[in-house]
Amino acid sequence: MSNSRYDPIEKIIEEVRNIDAASEDNLKSFLHREILINALKVKRADLDTLDLKVINRALSEFRYAASVFKPYRSIRKVSIFGSARTPEDDPHFLLAVEFGRLLAKNGFMTITGAAAGIMKAGNAGAGAENSFGVNILLPFEQAPNEIVADDPKLITFRYFFTRKLFFLMEADAVALFPGGFGTQDEGFETLTLIQTGKAPPMPLVLMQLPGEDYWMHWDAFVREQLLERGLISPEDLSIYKICRSAQEGVDWVQFYYSTYHSMRLVRRKLVVRLENELTDEHVAILNDEFADLVEKGKITKSPALDEESNEPHLALKPRLVFNYDQKKPVRLNQMFLRINELGKML
Repeated sequence: MSNSRYDPIEKIIEEVRNIDAASEDNLKSFLHREILINALKVKRADLDTLDLKVINRALSEFRYAASVFKPYRSIRKVSIFGSARTPEDDPHFLLAVEFGRLLAKNGFMTITGAAAGIMKAGNAGAGAENSFGVNILLPFEQAPNEIVADDPKLITFRYFFTRKLFFLMEADAVALFPGGFGTQDEGFETLTLIQTGKAPPMPLVLMQLPGEDYWMHWDAFVREQLLERGLISPEDLSIYKICRSAQEGVDWVQFYYSTYHSMRLVRRKLVVRLENELTDEHVAILNDEFADLVEKGKITKSPALDEESNEPHLALKPRLVFNYDQKKPVRLNQMFLRINELGKML
């Protein structure tokens, strides 16, 4: 234990004792205990060395990335995906620059893969101060671009799965520009996580230039092969929107959060926070149109629940609360869009 990378064993033991002595009602203390117990279970399971390396590296990557994002959690962010091979004189590169610029102008930060092409364009438009770079170690294509190369908000991952987790966990919206397998992978993962309720509903914009057909062909495949064969539901088409200018894309992201703010599941109850309080008539409309989302009872206005006390900055937001039937997450996306439409009438 002489290596300076490690804390003295006495300090570690003292920290473990402090965690054990903390109140059992404190959620953070409970989770600290669980993490320690899982570390011991890893040892007891006598896992192979490769298993230990993956577990250790994944936990280390997650801990470091979360610490980088934590100070910026109050700022909305948009993850931008697209080809690393897009040249800087390509119109789509310029479209991504303008998209990043307009996002920053309207108070959003961007998250990109930190490499060249569309990723560099998104960072260039937003500026380093408004950009996160989540790089991946690859033998080609993925050196960080000069916009974020020396920025403390650049994070380099060894594993795709931890990197992809942060792309979506920290995002309030996703923008896809034309790209290859990686862009398609990120797009379909976003669609899948929203469709299955593993990620909260968020705007997904497919960016293309006027007259281009990249996403139109993709949309035709989805409709003609997936929808017509019954492999997806008609409401799944509401998850994404094709946009033909940077302004249209940013406008859609802003619209999504114009009245709807955020959601939180408290046991079986869904708490929907709003920017502005809806009228009783509007709530009645929601109860009529989205009764299939309510397990029992009604959608009602509510103050903050006791379980939300760890988010005091949201305490004064008006709320809708209902017993949520979690089998239809895409319908929830449609409900948020409807809330925004009703909010425009206030």
